[in-house]
Amino acid sequence: MGMVTRRTALMMAAVAAALRVPNALARVAAGSPHTQNRLWYRRPAATWNEALPVGNGHMGAMLFGRVGQERLQLNENTLWAGAPYSPENPDAREALPLVRALIDAGRYQDADKLASERMMAKPLWQMSYGTLGDLLLTFPDAKVPDDYERDLDIANAIATVGYRSGAARFRRELFASAPDGVIVLRLEAKAGRISFALDHRGPRNVDYPSPDYDGPATATVSTGAIDWLMRENSADSAAGVVIAPDGSGAMLVTGRNAAGSGVPSGLTYAIRVQIVGDGAIDATERGLTVRDATSVTLLISAATSYIDYRDTGGDPVAKVREATRAAARKSYAALRRRHVADHRALFDRFRIDLGYTSSAGRPTDTRIAEGDTSDDPALAALYTQYARYLMIASSRIGGQAANLQGLWNEGLNPPWGSKYTININTEMNYWPADPTALDECVEPLLRMVEEMAVTGAKTARAMYGANGWVAHHNTDLWRATAPIDGPFAGLWPCGGAWLCNTLWNHWDHVRDDALLERLYPLLAGASQFFLDTLVEDQKGRGLVTSPSISPENQHPFGSAVCAGPAMDRQIVRDLFDNTMTAGQRLKRDPALIGLIGKARMRIAPDRIGATGQLQEWLDDWDMNAPDIHHRHVSHLYAVYPSGQINVRDTPALIDAAKETLRQRGDLTTGWGTAWRACLWARMGDGEHAHRILLGLLGPRRTYPNLFDAHPPFQIDGNFGGAAAIVEMIAQSWGGEVRLLPALPLAWPNGSVRGMRLRGGLTLDLIWRGSKVESFVLRGKPGQEVQLWSSGKVQRVTLDAMGLHRHQSTIA
Repeated sequence: MGMVTRRTALMMAAVAAALRVPNALARVAAGSPHTQNRLWYRRPAATWNEALPVGNGHMGAMLFGRVGQERLQLNENTLWAGAPYSPENPDAREALPLVRALIDAGRYQDADKLASERMMAKPLWQMSYGTLGDLLLTFPDAKVPDDYERDLDIANAIATVGYRSGAARFRRELFASAPDGVIVLRLEAKAGRISFALDHRGPRNVDYPSPDYDGPATATVSTGAIDWLMRENSADSAAGVVIAPDGSGAMLVTGRNAAGSGVPSGLTYAIRVQIVGDGAIDATERGLTVRDATSVTLLISAATSYIDYRDTGGDPVAKVREATRAAARKSYAALRRRHVADHRALFDRFRIDLGYTSSAGRPTDTRIAEGDTSDDPALAALYTQYARYLMIASSRIGGQAANLQGLWNEGLNPPWGSKYTININTEMNYWPADPTALDECVEPLLRMVEEMAVTGAKTARAMYGANGWVAHHNTDLWRATAPIDGPFAGLWPCGGAWLCNTLWNHWDHVRDDALLERLYPLLAGASQFFLDTLVEDQKGRGLVTSPSISPENQHPFGSAVCAGPAMDRQIVRDLFDNTMTAGQRLKRDPALIGLIGKARMRIAPDRIGATGQLQEWLDDWDMNAPDIHHRHVSHLYAVYPSGQINVRDTPALIDAAKETLRQRGDLTTGWGTAWRACLWARMGDGEHAHRILLGLLGPRRTYPNLFDAHPPFQIDGNFGGAAAIVEMIAQSWGGEVRLLPALPLAWPNGSVRGMRLRGGLTLDLIWRGSKVESFVLRGKPGQEVQLWSSGKVQRVTLDAMGLHRHQSTIA
């Protein structure tokens, strides 16, 4: 620190914490623009997993940064296949007791066969999320560039491409504006001119790599010669897509969505691109041309006819014309300024600093290629902020919830349909939202669950003869809730319950009374379903679900179908607890709350198996299951994200959970790796969590653009990895706040600002030498907080301003 004394530095750290600003003295080395909140590269994207994403919660784009032909791949969050449909199977209700009887008799394969024939949804498959295709800007006079650089500034949400060609310098900026509802691409030239042809390539199928759960992902740095002047064919637009001029300097693309699984196409869509610039702008059969410009701005809007999950009668052409014409009346500087202010209002709430090494100055793809071996703590901090960037871009108020790929998908046949898989993946998407101060981004998930409660009530009545509502392991834009795909994955009735628990966790962070009023009907309805459908275990061990599965895992008897898997019992316990707490706070439904309380006490408890593991099933089948290294760790839900099993209250069950994880192993899919890191962090083993995290951030599980490699791309790993990182720094469960509960040795010095905790608390924290140096807690005046730090517990009371400040003793 040069001439700065330790006493002065500590005093300034305390002031920084109190003022909620980062401690600048502690990170003198952080000044390089290549180290903070920025992805950067020295080459264009060769593949989609190297392109850079932007999004405004409604529209998304992937920027490739190519010199000869820029590719801008587009998405709109309501462009899914199909139309409103009802997938309930009318035979299910009659088959239900027969399937239960077969399970009770131990005839699991017969139960599976009958459920497959009579209990699954019709159609058996849900609808897929699709793409709008690509905008292609072809530059006829492009040459191999000098001084090329491509980057994504996640603090300002702007992707940039810059290079030199002879004496001319060229620059492109791309952002997706939420306040103006457009994607904006700006092209500028100094000592040169810009000329290009703009056309559209329609939606198409894409060849994705086959998932390989045990081997390496295809997440490697591009090698070999770079095709700077690459040009792709744009003549293969999808059938039915119409491209036409739309007034001066604008083109309009219209089309229909795809049909799916026997459900006909029900949506129309429109894309409008308006060009503003100082060159000659002309219309062609394929699109637009620009000649001899020094600056050009493309204003892009996309919409579908989707109004809600029941209504597809909107006018997308009117929407895109209104958005682009309104944006064209503003200057580029004004559009950029409004966009940055809107994004930073969310992004700047949370900061994280884990330290810097020389690795932080390298291009992002190089850092990832060395991520599992190099000393690069700043990469973990960047990964956390990148997840927050993706959350802001893909889940905004008024839009759809983040799906399996968030907002971005380049084909009509995405992996797993890019749906909402609600037996882990959708829930994981939202794990870091509240801890990293993005509570508004949960609103689309809440609205989705409110809509699912309507469709799920129909499923509960038709298929189970039950009150309340239910959802199984997947849903889509049309809020389908019946079991899909087959019994192995689909015959699982706890998807809606887990979503309710996720939303309760959201409320627990923000403690908003209006939010609780919205949540209570969802909680009560989901609880009512289980009051009507839980059954007595045949061996007298308590109430269980039947039929069900432990998500996507086969037990030793040739099936996944069973009764009372551990995850179900854990989820329903949380659901019942949350419903009772909400009902009591709101003074609602005392009779219902009483019934829930009685049923809660009778749910079969968690069990420890013969090898010391936490049992996945009610019987001790784990070590004889076909896949003991299964990527799902469903029965550890009680450890994380729940807190039923924890290091303070249930040490024996924690030991069993650790044994389960040792048997399962650390290497798995991207999201499975992230979940394991969260679990080890929650259990206080920072070194193990960090070791797993290094694998997640390395080339086996992270693509060059920092997208999670399932493989292929799945965004939940990004969100789960970020959740693990903040869980290593601070935790809040069981009415207690824990500081540095799982800090690895690799992060001896660091800070977080604006971290949200359960109980409506906010934390600013600085640590040095792996020990707490100073922190500030914020909440309600007079609020009492049980605080754990360095193995000691104390109770603190927030002052009249709702604050508690701590500064370690100055030597």
